[in-house]
Amino acid sequence: MSRFSRNIAIALSSTALSFAAPAYADSPASNATFAEPAPVSELVEAVDIPYERFTLDNGLKVLVHTDRKAPIVAVSVWYGVGSANEPDGKTGYAHLFEHIMFNGSENAPGDYFDPLRQIGATDLNGTTWLDRTNYFQTVPKSALEVALFLESDRMGHLLGAVTQEKLDNQIGVVSNEKRQGDNQPYGLVGYRQTELLFPDKSHPYGHDTIGSLEDLEAASLDDMKLWFTDHYGPNNAILVLAGDIDAAEAKPLVQKWFGDIAPGKEIAQLNPELPTLDAPVYEVMKDKVATTRIYRNWVVPGLNDPDYTPLDVGMAVLGGLASSRLDNIMVREEKNAVAVSAFVLPFVHGSLVQIQADVKPGEDADMVARRLDEIIADFIQKGPTADEVQRVATRDAASRIAGLEQVGGFSGKATALAQGELYSDDPEHYKKELARLASTTPESVTSAMQKWLTRPVVGIRVVPGEREAYQEVESGKGARTGTLTAPAFYMQDGEPAVAAAVTPVDRSNLPEVGEFSNVDFPDVESSVLSNGIKVYFARRDAVPMTRVTLSFNAGATADPTDKIGLHNFVTSVMEEGTTSLNSIEIAEQQERLGANISVGGGRDRTSVNLSAVNPNLDASLDLMADIVRNPAFETDDIERIRVQQLTAIDREESDPASIAANALPPLLFGDVHPYGRGLSGNGTKESVAAISRDDLVNFHQSWMRPENATIFAVGQIDRQVLLEKLEARFGKWKGKGKAAPAKNFDAPIPEAQGKIVVIHRANSPQSMILAGQVTPFRGTDDLLTLNAANEVLGGNFLSRINMDLRETKGWSYGTRNMILRGEHEVPYVMRAPVQTNQTGPAVAAIKQQVEEFLGDKGVTQAELERTVNGNVRELPGQFEQSSRVLSQMQSDVMYQRPSNYAETVADRYKALSADDLNKAMAGAIDPDRFTWVIVGDAAKIKPQLDALDMSVEYRGYEADNTNVSNANGSSDSAAGED
Repeated sequence: MSRFSRNIAIALSSTALSFAAPAYADSPASNATFAEPAPVSELVEAVDIPYERFTLDNGLKVLVHTDRKAPIVAVSVWYGVGSANEPDGKTGYAHLFEHIMFNGSENAPGDYFDPLRQIGATDLNGTTWLDRTNYFQTVPKSALEVALFLESDRMGHLLGAVTQEKLDNQIGVVSNEKRQGDNQPYGLVGYRQTELLFPDKSHPYGHDTIGSLEDLEAASLDDMKLWFTDHYGPNNAILVLAGDIDAAEAKPLVQKWFGDIAPGKEIAQLNPELPTLDAPVYEVMKDKVATTRIYRNWVVPGLNDPDYTPLDVGMAVLGGLASSRLDNIMVREEKNAVAVSAFVLPFVHGSLVQIQADVKPGEDADMVARRLDEIIADFIQKGPTADEVQRVATRDAASRIAGLEQVGGFSGKATALAQGELYSDDPEHYKKELARLASTTPESVTSAMQKWLTRPVVGIRVVPGEREAYQEVESGKGARTGTLTAPAFYMQDGEPAVAAAVTPVDRSNLPEVGEFSNVDFPDVESSVLSNGIKVYFARRDAVPMTRVTLSFNAGATADPTDKIGLHNFVTSVMEEGTTSLNSIEIAEQQERLGANISVGGGRDRTSVNLSAVNPNLDASLDLMADIVRNPAFETDDIERIRVQQLTAIDREESDPASIAANALPPLLFGDVHPYGRGLSGNGTKESVAAISRDDLVNFHQSWMRPENATIFAVGQIDRQVLLEKLEARFGKWKGKGKAAPAKNFDAPIPEAQGKIVVIHRANSPQSMILAGQVTPFRGTDDLLTLNAANEVLGGNFLSRINMDLRETKGWSYGTRNMILRGEHEVPYVMRAPVQTNQTGPAVAAIKQQVEEFLGDKGVTQAELERTVNGNVRELPGQFEQSSRVLSQMQSDVMYQRPSNYAETVADRYKALSADDLNKAMAGAIDPDRFTWVIVGDAAKIKPQLDALDMSVEYRGYEADNTNVSNANGSSDSAAGED
């Protein structure tokens, strides 16, 4: 998918795409027919993100987009410096400074997120990648000057606050960011891709975004400060303000806060040659993975090259569409792969083509690799069809419409303007890319592929096996967070010219904030279809689209105890075919309509979700109804999905976070309780292997029926018009067979044991710590005060546990405590991935933080003020997108809250006291009753755990057994010796 496709949205024309509605009786539906889709050129004509621009005397470029739908403003700052600008010996500087710039400036000491939390900022983070560094936050308009103060202070007044201690601490954080990525299955592939695709290390993309940890360790404080002054001046930055503001309002504010910052050096322009290998390169790597993965990579022209868009379309046809060539041939027809993909990642000085296939377990990987290469070669020679190109263009256009709702974040309108200005010297570059998309032909795609993808390829194959011993620090390799395929995020993604004389602004205090308005949550209206299905509707007019969710009281907790994973199996197969359409036809219809229909759910609910552009709403609802009411459950689809779900279970057994998340619930709830199942909901290999077609049909008929359904909808549509459309498709629907009995949540919950369960994973660079206990609360209880208390203890970036383990000790990239709210019993869970050699101390530190919080170090007045202010002031920005409104509506119904609940929470937060928060947490948890699951290298962490004086059980650590799925445990005293 293109950079445009990920980051901006398109308003569609009113031309409707339609096909004959399928029958809605329980008998097979009639064959569907299609109308000709509207030309893409018509769909993109209305695309516009209007902006005004001005430039300060110091070179700062400012773009302003006005969107008055909510009293919020997105503040997005993009610097033209990334890892591509780093010379040899100074790799990793850009990403490190992304971290440093969150650690306080001269006039705003302390963590950057503290004042932002006070003003209720949302969508905030920072990232570094090859070509840029960016920072973004969306703030209430009344607090805009605070955000401008903070951004300008770290741009022009940072270095006095940078100390060796801060550098050392953030190098530790970056090291754990690296370990966390390395610890994932296939986590080491990115290193080799960079090394093989860019064999000439002088190429700007010839090292990963974090660079070498040795370079960071060797850097002096003066080196770092010089890097900053050379690259982070206003003349190398773009400021975008998008939201409830215009240029007349913005200019004096920007001049006030940024005008006195001196420009920096002019940045040397990069113009590297596109690398082409002399011959194909093939390598095999071993990793703890569920299945062999085959990669094919090329470096192709950058995002401004005319060939970029045809290549992007070509890769979407090959492996990006749900109906892609690789999906249809390798996954659906030949069934030699369980997952495939193809895409182009755009960069300025060369883009990355990546094609990959996960080999079906039991298949000959050599044969699958040959077949993959045959399909690629045939596609390059013959190219796509006109229909395929049209479907890509329509899908990309329609999928962007929701993005127009968001002014900021990592994918809103501010990002679209900033990227265009930074990468292409044109904020409206998205329009040029749209024009290229609309004019793309099969011939242009074929020509571009033949030109660029017939060059020598890099082929990497990752096979199941033991990794080599992990290298903690080694110059030039194994040191990254951002890679060619993902940026690095701050949180869990000549002589300088002389500026004109400007009177410095007073920075002795943060600017005063104005009045904060309460959220205006849309009115929720309820109705009932003729068969009793209740409908909740809220109108939102920001974009011409409608979202509909059909929710069933089912979920993974509806699985029989001997058929765990059935719910996930059913929802996956439902998307694969109806009595009138097969899986390819369903995918193609969605692509032609620009619709997105998904079937899924969580622990307590099963949902069918539709996102549709309004011109195609009727046809999209027809398709949704067909999927819901007439699933075919064909044997061929069932067996294909069975293999995919079994492979997903294998993947979970090689992923530390998944291992822990699936191991903890049975320890907390017992095996019989509906919540005592792995959080993924995929079940076990034995349970999934035993599921029959009758099981799938019976689950669908007994749980996914009208009397068990509720419809939620949000969109730019009249309520009565929508009700008529829903009545036509669901109002006459009647259930078939017997309804399922109510779920039984009366199973006794075992007593908390306060022990540690270690699941051995050899050579893990990190230990994944998960701890939990069942609270006395239910999801329908009022948990607002407990949530507020959790924010202080461990629930957000500024929480005590995260600040201690990440910012003070540097042992973790980030920790989080969570209240896992469902409809019934509520567990409290603490999550902390930490470096292996600090596993035991991390457990002790977390326990100490909990004990102190519940003891004599309860919530402080400053923590209370930050929590209350943040939660109250962020409310207007929380419901900018219709998807967030839809989610809130569903939560309000499940938790039995009034439909205007969002409008009531501000006053409730304002009434809280520190004692209220202390009592809420004391009533929820006991520090001695946590069950701890640790996934890591048992041999390395055992001595650390021995020092804790806690009961420890080891799994998978008998002799040299490293099978993490081994259910047999051993106590520390019985079988834990080396």
